[in-house]
Amino acid sequence: MDSVMIRINESFLGEEPPDTVPRFQPGQIVRHKRYGYRGVVVSADGRCQADPVWYMSNKTQPDRNQPWYHVLVHDSVHSTYVAELNLEEDDSGQQVEHPLVSAFFSGFEDGRHIRNGHPWPG
Repeated sequence: MDSVMIRINESFLGEEPPDTVPRFQPGQIVRHKRYGYRGVVVSADGRCQADPVWYMSNKTQPDRNQPWYHVLVHDSVHSTYVAELNLEEDDSGQQVEHPLVSAFFSGFEDGRHIRNGHPWPG
């Protein structure tokens, strides 16, 4: 009996929680709640996919078990990987200016960038 319980418990140790459904979609313009920058969502993960070293270096370390987004930052050459709780919808209707916008988007319509099929590197 004890060996069965040990095997059952070990099987749960390595399981990841299920991915959650992202609130924001590729092409949507968002704003970081804390830092105020605008950006465009390129892709979303149902949970944080960053390695533990990167995650531990993050100043705030938001919960890994929520959607995380690859975002191109407006008027910058930077991209960020941001937890959903730190983002809100940007309703300015303005495009995001970033050198990689044309690599991931084919246009801009109705306040959002139109995502093409080029995958986010990773």
